[in-house]
Amino acid sequence: MRPVRGAARCAIAALALAAVALAARAVWHLRLSVAGEPASGPPDQGGGVHRPLNALEDSYHLVASVGSAVTAVCVLAFLFWLDQVRDNAKALSGTAPRYGYPWLWLGWIVPVVNLWIPRGVVADVHRSVFPERRLPAVVNWWWGLWLAGLAGGVGIIYADDTDEVIARAYSEVLPLLAADLVIVAAAVAAALMVHTLTTAQQQRMDELAPVA
Repeated sequence: MRPVRGAARCAIAALALAAVALAARAVWHLRLSVAGEPASGPPDQGGGVHRPLNALEDSYHLVASVGSAVTAVCVLAFLFWLDQVRDNAKALSGTAPRYGYPWLWLGWIVPVVNLWIPRGVVADVHRSVFPERRLPAVVNWWWGLWLAGLAGGVGIIYADDTDEVIARAYSEVLPLLAADLVIVAAAVAAALMVHTLTTAQQQRMDELAPVA
């Protein structure tokens, strides 16, 4: 079995950084809304024409880029942790996971099935080792918030490009702020979930260690 505490700490730290980066993005959305759209109109003028960005818009591009980089690191750290606890769950239970290894990655990006497979992979980690226990509520909180973020057009990244998001912040900031709040909450719930599942699995591994 593979040690999981280190991977869990990395995943939790990455999720915390992602939450901070996403919260910073929300602050810039609010700043754009308060500043108001310039008289020259949105950055994307249509027909492939883009006007020069002002200082606030330029800083938003920087915040968005940093946020995307932090989020990419967060995704890798989370999936590395999930791969480890999944392997340990297989060793502890003696049963193969419901979803094969490719779904650990593809489950997040294949349309339709990405609505349930990632949760199923996480839930299987707990249920295969502790079939007598209820699934921790934090798993469902995390997944519900994640789906709400997807419905709001956020998820890992916005469906719109950065200039389109700037235009949305000028014209309709409340949906953006609501989506930001949901996805920040999802990151916090994910960190709690990582801690909860890791602690339970590590306790089971420690219980079996003297026998081994």
